[in-house]
Amino acid sequence: MLLWRQRKEEGGSTSFWISLDLRRLPWYLGALGRSLTLNLGESKPLFAPIQIPLERRLQTFAALFWMSTFLFMGLGASMLLFYLFFYTQFWWIPLCYFTWYLGDRTICDRGGRRFQWFRHWALWKHFRNYFPIHMIKTADLDPSKNYIVGYHPHGILCAGAFSCFGTEGTNFSKVYPGLTPYLMTLEVQFRQPFYREFLMSSGAVSCSKQSIDYIMKKEETGQTLCIVVGGAKESLDCHPKTADLYLKNRKGFCKMALRYGASLVPTYGFGENDIYDQVPNHEGTLIRRLQTAFQKAVGFAPLIFFGRGVFQYGFGIIPFRKPIYVVVGAPIDVPCIKNPTQEDIDRVHESYVKALTELYNKYKGIYSANPEVEIKIN
Repeated sequence: MLLWRQRKEEGGSTSFWISLDLRRLPWYLGALGRSLTLNLGESKPLFAPIQIPLERRLQTFAALFWMSTFLFMGLGASMLLFYLFFYTQFWWIPLCYFTWYLGDRTICDRGGRRFQWFRHWALWKHFRNYFPIHMIKTADLDPSKNYIVGYHPHGILCAGAFSCFGTEGTNFSKVYPGLTPYLMTLEVQFRQPFYREFLMSSGAVSCSKQSIDYIMKKEETGQTLCIVVGGAKESLDCHPKTADLYLKNRKGFCKMALRYGASLVPTYGFGENDIYDQVPNHEGTLIRRLQTAFQKAVGFAPLIFFGRGVFQYGFGIIPFRKPIYVVVGAPIDVPCIKNPTQEDIDRVHESYVKALTELYNKYKGIYSANPEVEIKIN
């Protein structure tokens, strides 16, 4: 764990120092070391330089804002409404909001409530450039058809999926003209006050059968649903330098594609797993058992992860600056079968898994930082 290092200084002199390689310590000691900005066994600076271009500071702010909305907006809004109702004369504000929410709570299953001005925020350009995130188009998507895009892997918070399908940060409407993207996520996220409005503004909707039915039944074509197929369970296995996908038993999206004749589009975000470190939580560990139990009870997994800070690179909630390449594959045409059999679903699922595997193997040498990693379908 202790590393003896040397470095050639100007003038030919040599300096020596001992550094602690935190990556070899248990995760909790490593996290403590990161928070104290101890050396990570590398010669990279731990503190952000004072003189940083404004553009990079805006990018860091965008990444911090994105992460903070997920972690704090819903909880903070709930606490604020609670305080206003019980401890101030403005009790009528949370009462009005709650009354309105009762009638609006199912909007996430009815196409949501997107705002184009929100999707075109300049902030999302800075968010894209922070990593940066690139959307790679491999084939045209006919706007006269509907699509279900399967996004892999889940990562910690689906940064690539959000940037490409939840904003215009990567110019989705210009790259795929005539398509209307919907980023689908857990319904529990739309139960948080204020955060639900924020999320729906991007075009996000609930990943439920009712939600898919509502969108696919629209007369307009070009409806494009982006589903992070692996879901919360896959997020538990999202570690750097891995490509483990939870897909074998995820066939509901294939069934819905058959019911509406929507083409399937396999998509892989190279680098999605690398922007955060997650504590070791392999199958059988106490942490994993607790996470799995929580995920089954609530619907999402309580991940223990860390990135960098605002002014230091050792520990924090901001993702690391590592590129993400979202490769959007060619569409897989699916016949319209209103009542598909299990055999029909299995056949389409097999074709999808094959296409996704081929997509990964074809582009990993170009866009993956670890092309030697093989994809694993669990």
